[in-house]
Amino acid sequence: YRKDGVAQHENPEFLKIADKIKSLANDFNLNFRNIDNRVYEISLEGSGDEVVGIHAHADVVPVTPENWVLKDGTKLDPFKVTLVGDRMYGRGTEDDKNGIVVALYAMKIIKEEKLPLARNFKLLVDTTEETTGDAIPYYFERNPTPNYNLALDGSYPVVIAEKGYGTVMANFPRRAGQGKGAEITGLTGGMATNQIPSTSVATFATDKPAELAASLRKAGTDYAKANGGDFEVKSEVDGKTVKLTFTGVSAHSSEPESGVNPVARMLVFINGLDGKVALKHNHITDSARYATDNWGLDYLGKKLGIGFSDAFMGPLTASLTYVGMDDKTFKLAVNLRVPVGKPTETLKTEINDKLSAWAKKSKVAVAFDNSIDEPMYRNPEGEWVKALLAVATENLGMEHKFGTSAGATSVHDLPNGVQFGLAMPDVKYTGHNDNEFKTVEQFLLDLQVVTEMMGRIGQLPKL
Repeated sequence: YRKDGVAQHENPEFLKIADKIKSLANDFNLNFRNIDNRVYEISLEGSGDEVVGIHAHADVVPVTPENWVLKDGTKLDPFKVTLVGDRMYGRGTEDDKNGIVVALYAMKIIKEEKLPLARNFKLLVDTTEETTGDAIPYYFERNPTPNYNLALDGSYPVVIAEKGYGTVMANFPRRAGQGKGAEITGLTGGMATNQIPSTSVATFATDKPAELAASLRKAGTDYAKANGGDFEVKSEVDGKTVKLTFTGVSAHSSEPESGVNPVARMLVFINGLDGKVALKHNHITDSARYATDNWGLDYLGKKLGIGFSDAFMGPLTASLTYVGMDDKTFKLAVNLRVPVGKPTETLKTEINDKLSAWAKKSKVAVAFDNSIDEPMYRNPEGEWVKALLAVATENLGMEHKFGTSAGATSVHDLPNGVQFGLAMPDVKYTGHNDNEFKTVEQFLLDLQVVTEMMGRIGQLPKL
């Protein structure tokens, strides 16, 4: 994944991936081009001028290695594929290195079988999908855009709508603790804005660690019971500090309903400690107050009054995810996923107005950086989407209807762009989670589906 201070196209790990993909493409008699270490292009040539772009990405979200432990105590290396039973564990097994591998092997099979193709296929391997997103635009400034674009980075069968991706970043200037009592000196959360972590850890500096640990344990246990009991609270003495750990269930932030967010729970808990535990007030208690007043434990934006829903695409979701701190600033991100139904600019203005009013009223020093992308909605017409839907639903025994997604992919702004797998919509998505895995059975099904898709789309007289 991304190295701090190193541009992705200069990241040595990505130079290794480029070499690996190049050697596979060469072995499979496919054309390989490396576009300035930003996008790797593998092409399968047909007879016509039309190009179908297959999109997958090689970058992954960060990991917390100590959380990669199975229930039986087996420790996993997140950056090695470990086969346990039918599950292949490893970061990127679901999001999205499987997409690269499946597409390469599908191209290899079609090439070996000498299947005649009426159009060309290009597999475009993105290196910045999880971070800056600048690699694909860089590629398109220098290369033609494919006529049709399929992302193997979403859900089956064929997804024609994607929610808009948004971030509300709150920046709290660091300030010395005021008042009496313990001081919170550190807080952990997601390592990326699109990642709900499994744990959040708050570090308290105190003169009475044993006493504080006991008070936090009691308050935390009561709080967990009062708020669903679906997360664990642990408090332990570590020298002159106390570490308070909330353990929930990690999730991709596009599916907050599939997880239990420990960051939101920790912040609301910290804010409720006044009167129970003596705490100095600083930038972290400021952030807890902000989180409690504006977002709370709900992930539907109800607290701020910005929630709305679309009948097909589902509700807006808002998840407290990323926590970061440098010498000057404590940062806290809310990740938004926005369906159609309200103009993006209207929503932006609503959020800005409400948060500005809160900051003024509460007198908390905070600066906001907000961004929201437009949602994507495609009109599903044409032989190509009918063929895609047929291939996926026939092979996977799924209902014959188009899907919608809360996750945005690199086809979001491209012509004729849809998601074509590789996740099953009714199964918990493990991308961005601890212990991410893909089953061998599903991997082989993906290979079958993508190979048949390329064959069928490649041979249709007209798309």
